[in-house]
Amino acid sequence: MAKYLIQASYTAEGTRGVMKEGGTKRRQTVEAHVKAAGGSVEAFYFAFGDADAVVIVDLPDNATAAALSLAVNSSGLVALKTQVLLTPEEIDQASKKKDVKYRAPGKR
Repeated sequence: MAKYLIQASYTAEGTRGVMKEGGTKRRQTVEAHVKAAGGSVEAFYFAFGDADAVVIVDLPDNATAAALSLAVNSSGLVALKTQVLLTPEEIDQASKKKDVKYRAPGKR
């Protein structure tokens, strides 16, 4: 399973829906959708700032994460930003890969 950080920003209408149903109901709904997609919710928090809610989920793969994002964003009531999260061990593995080449712009 891959881990993702999802930041949700509600429109005014989406916010009214949260106010009507409550935060606990929204978390339960998110958990049900993630579970139906083959994943699980590790954490769900409402927040101040750019994101109205922050969710950490485990999902089977990037395609599943993209499918959930498309479904939610297409509602027009919520805008999601999704980031893949990497473990320290995955960074250890990445740092040992020597076959990756890169040339910085303007450098030879």
